Formats: sequence, C-alpha cells, structure tokens
Amino acid sequence: MFRSAPQLLTARLRLRPHARTDFHSCKALWQHPHTTRFIAGTPQNDQEVWFRLLRNGGMWPMLGFGPWVFEDRATGAFLGEGGLLYAMRGIQGLDDIPEVGWALTPEACGKGLATEALGAVMDWADENVSAERTGCIIDPANTPSLRLAARLDFAEVARPQFLDKPIVLLHRNSKNNRGVTK
Repeated sequence: MFRSAPQLLTARLRLRPHARTDFHSCKALWQHPHTTRFIAGTPQNDQEVWFRLLRNGGMWPMLGFGPWVFEDRATGAFLGEGGLLYAMRGIQGLDDIPEVGWALTPEACGKGLATEALGAVMDWADENVSAERTGCIIDPANTPSLRLAARLDFAEVARPQFLDKPIVLLHRNSKNNRGVTK
C-alpha cells in the first residue's frame, strides 16, 4: 500500500505529493472563482483550503491512494491538483468506488494539461488500485471537464442531484475490467 503519493512524470508535468508549503498555491486555486464556479459554486475560505490540503495528504496512508499536486516540470510552477478520493457524498453509485477529481489553475486551462495529468493518474490507478471502476461527478454545464472525462473513457451513468443541483455521474471501468458492464 502506498503511504504517500508516488511521483509520476509526464512530458510536461510532475505529479507529486502535497506539502505544507503548497498552502498558498492551493489558496489561490480554491479561492479563484474560475476554479469554484463548477465545484461548490463559491470560493473556499482559508480554513476550508487548509483542511482540503490535510485531507489530500491524509488519504494516502489511510486508503493507499489520493490526490497529487500537478506542477510544471520545467519551472516547478503549481498548476493544479487531482487524483483519487473517497468523498462520501451520499451519491448512490459513487460512494462505493474511488472518485476521480481535478482542478487546474486558470492559467493552466486549455493546454491539454488536465488530459496529460489525469491520463497518468488513470494509468497509475489501473495498475495500483483494486477497483473494478472509478467514478466522477461533473456539473452538466462544465463542458471542458465532460470532454476530458470522455477522453479518459468515462461514460455517463446517471444525472442525480447533489447539493440541490443536477450533476452528471460518470463511471470508467479499470483497464482490467474493460468491456464489463454491471
């Protein structure tokens, strides 16, 4: 079992564990209206960001998976974060499987970096996480994330409500479970 996030490298990115020193970068990400418009709808306060940072690091020793920081390999710049989690949102069809989530800084959006980062995450999950499938939830108006989910082989399975708003629930079969439907 992984006790902390392993480093993953892509052509342009380094995916690495969260660190206390990421707090200010995480604050900038989660307090920016561009980030939160489709995720919870409102910027997070300092305490919420701090608890998010602690949660991100704390999932690894408890679950053997969790989120990574996405940073530029050339400059070391913080570009966002994402990975696997159990959020226990009370959504049927999501709480019993690992959830995939991501957020990029506004400057990093539209450059294919989310596809690159989440491709590495999903490859890692296929090899290291014992789950038949993963899931994600996306606001129906978040077209870029819906396109990314489709590129990662996620397919819509339902349109439940979450926090009194409609969401799209998607599933992706693990590499070893492709073609299997339940």
